[in-house]
Amino acid sequence: MSKKKMTMDDIASQAGVAKSTVSRYFNGGSIKQSTKLKIQKVIEEYNYEPNTFARLNARKSNLIGVVVPTLNSKITSRVITSIDRYLRERDYTALIQSSDHDTSLELQNIQKLIHLNVDGILISAITITEEHKKIIESSQIPIVVIAQECEGGISIVDDDYQAGKCMGAYIGKHGHRKVAYIGVDESDVAVGINRKQGVLDGLREYGIEEPVMARSDYSFQGGQQAAREILDRGPVDAIICATDRLAFGVYRVLQERGLKIPEDVSVTGFGGYEESTLLNPELTTLKFDSYAMGYLGAETVLKLLNDEPVSKKQIVEFEFVEGGSVKQK
Repeated sequence: MSKKKMTMDDIASQAGVAKSTVSRYFNGGSIKQSTKLKIQKVIEEYNYEPNTFARLNARKSNLIGVVVPTLNSKITSRVITSIDRYLRERDYTALIQSSDHDTSLELQNIQKLIHLNVDGILISAITITEEHKKIIESSQIPIVVIAQECEGGISIVDDDYQAGKCMGAYIGKHGHRKVAYIGVDESDVAVGINRKQGVLDGLREYGIEEPVMARSDYSFQGGQQAAREILDRGPVDAIICATDRLAFGVYRVLQERGLKIPEDVSVTGFGGYEESTLLNPELTTLKFDSYAMGYLGAETVLKLLNDEPVSKKQIVEFEFVEGGSVKQK
């Protein structure tokens, strides 16, 4: 048969394997013998000859790109620490890029890492856009998304809905009736939608149908602004915050207004930051296992590089941390 103009995409499709697997085949990477035979059969059938430049460009670098939304978050710090430790123990190096909560910069960082010839990428995503999906689908290296669910991709996520429901129910069962919730933008599906919906459903179980709603960014200052907006609308007996950092801002504003926690207003958060134990009273919060998220993400991207099976979606558990910031009614 004469030579046919084929791409690695074509070979992957014909052999029923991932593009990254075909790339590893041509560059001496580790793949299963059965998979190797499938690829060889397609190559022989079509007399495929790989582009030399593409072959050289795809050579193993032992670098894993890591894209995070910020570097000043305790959660992100835990995730990065876990990823770096896992990769280092296996002779890989993490190449970290921060997107400063800017989606366009996040996309640029992913493209930059691909051009830097990393072996795989972990994205702690701000949101998942159509552009994200296109990059992930077309990439010849494995890309794993953490913190957001990516339809059609590989994801490691917190159980945001159940965590939210747990917190909403906790506030409801302790007799609070006038409840407020400070959330974040819904472009962040995990926190802005799933976590919020869990809180609302948990409150609804106890007859709280219409909590006072406010929206913030992820900052301490944003938490203060949202708290003032809520209190200016009238008294509340509990404020549930989408993150611990927002709760820190609420503490400040309640203190400014002479309101006591939890006697006048109960406050809760999500995150389980170490600083939350330094507050007076200690913050009642939900702690996500961020170290496990980083570990699973790094483990998953290396499994993909070795052509090992992985789950499309892995869910990380959470722990309830009962401080003294909720009035026991």
